[in-house]
Amino acid sequence: MANVSVYNIEGKEVGTIDLNDAVFGVEVNEHLVHMAVVSQLANNRQGTQKAKTRAEVSGGGRKPWRQKGTGHARQGSTRSPQWTGGGVVFAPTPRDYSFKLNKKEKRAALKSALTSRVEAKKFIVVDEINFDEIKTKKFQEVLNNLSVSKALVVLEDGNKNAELSARNIADIKTARTNTINVYDILKYNTVIATKAAVANIEEVYA
Repeated sequence: MANVSVYNIEGKEVGTIDLNDAVFGVEVNEHLVHMAVVSQLANNRQGTQKAKTRAEVSGGGRKPWRQKGTGHARQGSTRSPQWTGGGVVFAPTPRDYSFKLNKKEKRAALKSALTSRVEAKKFIVVDEINFDEIKTKKFQEVLNNLSVSKALVVLEDGNKNAELSARNIADIKTARTNTINVYDILKYNTVIATKAAVANIEEVYA
């Protein structure tokens, strides 16, 4: 089992914790991690782009000039692609970019992402992050104490004050244990998790 230090919100080490190898010590599958990221980005695409083909552009039903004798190249319609205001060749149409990974692949990719953060020593465990009030300044002090700037902070359910306190801090994102994903884990330089959040992750994914 991987053994990592546990810090308090003052940035002082207060103990250690053994991480479950079934979640934080698996063999990293880079292909699955890549597929999970691509899938998430593709699923977020709206796919609403649209342009008209020559069949959809209004007008152009009459030849602009007669076929021969004008000195111009022959033209059948003013809505041909080479004309201003004409249709678009191979015009984009609305489509669904999403594709699915099965449940086992998603879980394996998430475990691989978490393991990679632990191996890179970019996984910080904090005993708890609890605030009596919503205060951005307090959350920023915690980050300064931990010497962290761009981070994903994983909190246990019900920790509303901490979530709202971090909302206006640049390059900081909070997530609950049931909303963490591979893309966010890899996007941020460091993953910070409370002990309660780590326990919840191990309970669900071990």
